Amino acid sequence: MKLPYQITDKVLKLVVSISEKLGEINATHLYKPPTELRKRSRIKNIQSSLEIEGNTLTEEQITALLENKRVLAPQKDIVEVQNAIKVYEQLHSFNPNSLKHLEKAHKILMQGLIEDAGKLRTKNVGIVKGSKVAHLAPSGNMVKGLTNDLFTYLKKDEDVILIKSCVFHYEFEFIHPFIDGNGRMGRLWQTLILMQQYPVFEYLPIESLIKENQQQYYDVLSKSDKMGTSTPFIEFMLGLILQSLESLLKSQNRNLSVADRIELFRDKVGTSSFARKDYLQAYKDISQPTASRDLKWAVDNDILEKIDANRLTKYKYTN
Repeated sequence: MKLPYQITDKVLKLVVSISEKLGEINATHLYKPPTELRKRSRIKNIQSSLEIEGNTLTEEQITALLENKRVLAPQKDIVEVQNAIKVYEQLHSFNPNSLKHLEKAHKILMQGLIEDAGKLRTKNVGIVKGSKVAHLAPSGNMVKGLTNDLFTYLKKDEDVILIKSCVFHYEFEFIHPFIDGNGRMGRLWQTLILMQQYPVFEYLPIESLIKENQQQYYDVLSKSDKMGTSTPFIEFMLGLILQSLESLLKSQNRNLSVADRIELFRDKVGTSSFARKDYLQAYKDISQPTASRDLKWAVDNDILEKIDANRLTKYKYTN
């Protein structure tokens, strides 16, 4: 199934530029920030995504909720944040190609906020901005079929994931598959699609960039609606993605500690065994003695276990 969009020169240039930046990020090991930065990034993304939908909580209040502290704010806003925290905590358990997982995520995100959390709508809806109908969504009896078609596209189309994630985001907003929560779900699911191939997207502040360009975000959705193609939206979102990657590269000059290197290497090898030469291949800027000290430190701290004790020593991460 081919959805209506064009791969313009601008789209191609943006994809090439983004790919170059992703290469730089991988080479400098910026794809997984230190723990405290990861926490701050998540809070910023939650706050930005919900503020777009009218939530009033600040980053400080969201931090307090994460730490199980009492917050004085409208109950609806508190529930929205608590639900978003739960979704982000389970992010790695969702398969972006699964409609059932999308429904499960929506149920968590909208629990206690709407009656039909996690259920595709069957009613007709329109999106009103001010006194005007900004978007008349497809009728309720078309939602299931259109949503299935969208997931078929996501699973089977051969375009690069950067483009497919933008197309999915736009088409999701066009279909408007749920009674409420579609904006935050569309943004969340694009992040999920991207992070399966590029882990850095879990921590990028794309939500805050959308918030900063909120009117343009809505304008380009409307423009794509009128044109009958997601091309303007693809160009807009790829531009934001490039901007977020450039900001990451400018703002962080990361000096890796032993713990950082060991943690990042776990993401590369998982449960497989490896030798010192494999570790050195990942960190070409360290010496053999440094690699040996890293691995000894990890063994001494029960992070790694030795499999052989001869010159072909191999290592494996403990549970």
